[in-house]
Amino acid sequence: MKLTNEGIKDREAWEKKGYSLPGYDREKMVEKTRKNPTWIHFGAGNIFRAFQANVVEKLLNEGITDTGLIVAEGYDYEIIEKYNRPCDDLSILATLKADGTVEKKVVGSIAESCILDEENKKEIGRLREIFRSSSLQMVSFTITEKGYKTRAYMDKVVGLLLERYKAGKLPISVVSMDNCSHNGDKLKEAVVEIANEWVTVGKCESGFTDYITDKELVAFPLSMIDKITPRPDDTVKEMLIADGVEGAEPIVTTKHTYVANFVNAEETEYLVVEDLFPNGRPELEKGGIIFTDRETVDKTEKMKVCTCLNPLHTCLAIFGCLLGYTTIHDEMDDAALKKMVTILGKDEGMKVVVDPKVLSPDEFLDAVLTKRLPNPFMPDTPQRIACDTSQKLPIRFGETIKAYRASDKLSTDSLKVVPMVIAGYLRYLEGIDDEGKEFEQSPDPLLSELKALSPEEVLKREDVFGVDLYADSLANRALELYEKMKGNGNVRKELESL
Repeated sequence: MKLTNEGIKDREAWEKKGYSLPGYDREKMVEKTRKNPTWIHFGAGNIFRAFQANVVEKLLNEGITDTGLIVAEGYDYEIIEKYNRPCDDLSILATLKADGTVEKKVVGSIAESCILDEENKKEIGRLREIFRSSSLQMVSFTITEKGYKTRAYMDKVVGLLLERYKAGKLPISVVSMDNCSHNGDKLKEAVVEIANEWVTVGKCESGFTDYITDKELVAFPLSMIDKITPRPDDTVKEMLIADGVEGAEPIVTTKHTYVANFVNAEETEYLVVEDLFPNGRPELEKGGIIFTDRETVDKTEKMKVCTCLNPLHTCLAIFGCLLGYTTIHDEMDDAALKKMVTILGKDEGMKVVVDPKVLSPDEFLDAVLTKRLPNPFMPDTPQRIACDTSQKLPIRFGETIKAYRASDKLSTDSLKVVPMVIAGYLRYLEGIDDEGKEFEQSPDPLLSELKALSPEEVLKREDVFGVDLYADSLANRALELYEKMKGNGNVRKELESL
């Protein structure tokens, strides 16, 4: 069972093993997409393959659309070279359900894969051709928040938008689908900054910035995305190999990206997008994507990032590393950790959550606590989630602190778990777990800098926590808890005192 166009022609072999296959004429879809592209996505990672590509797959199977996706990779070209193209852009999606069943699906909606390499004339020439196409409606991204701050990457993206401007000021929606606050605004800020600089140095005419900032021509919608897609899991790999699937062994690229011909993901997914599409858009609502106004997207993002999921994830990441856990679902079997995140979500976060109406905060949080985090078939790790913690704390906890301080009825003195997480982060920075053993901290741009500071100095970093922790009792309470957590077994002791 080889994952290629030729390999899936043996439908009986795949279907006998429980795989669903594309139910449309993929050859025609690829041809039509190449001639009249409607959607190009930057970031060929797992979230894209498990979510956006699968939404389009559903629409193709149901005959709602007849064009697929084009994906471009601008950071790790090996993803395209070692996975996409050898597999004819096909992918296996293994959906790991909470009841223990696995849904296996061959996704064929990716019509073409490109490399964002300006040194390669063929590759960049094809991308310019796509951007000059009047049929193109959407350019989307999952390149992480750091991607928008990477000048080399964004210069190339802005260069492609310049091609679209030169082609007749063609309208387009430029959509960040990254898991960060006000993602569309951050993407727009990066694009406009480069465009203004290019105008100043004479690289392009001033009309380009007018084009970029005219929302009737170029829109930068906000979005909220939520779906857990860990690295390729060994259990899933072994299952596929046992089925007879060739090439299921993951490859680690020179940039340390884990690439496989499959992606494993949870069943739950949410994507809420501000409905700003000056050149129209596919009927993605029929694939489960919610389109709404800016205010509602902002509320759903705050609900998830500040209350119902991300703070719980970061809490489990920090204490999971300190207590030696390697899976999130095992942490949820720990009564003290489960109690901690339940208090964090239901008691502390829910008091300041804003209901977006399109999604219920109570139902969302209940699903997180009872289904998503405890799912024993989801191989997510605290170590993965602990990546870039210094960049996550301002939103995941700073916003809750701000809301408490702004309230006439609430006081940060009532917060128990939030200062404990801050104290836990100070312990995490030591790189010593609760048994006194060294552990490898996850990658973080500020890790070395923060490790060199005293705990008191770390707590003064408003860029890390999003607020001045010394403005009330939070900093001192966190320091007291940190002191209590020192020494073997004391992290556990403090957790159990909640």
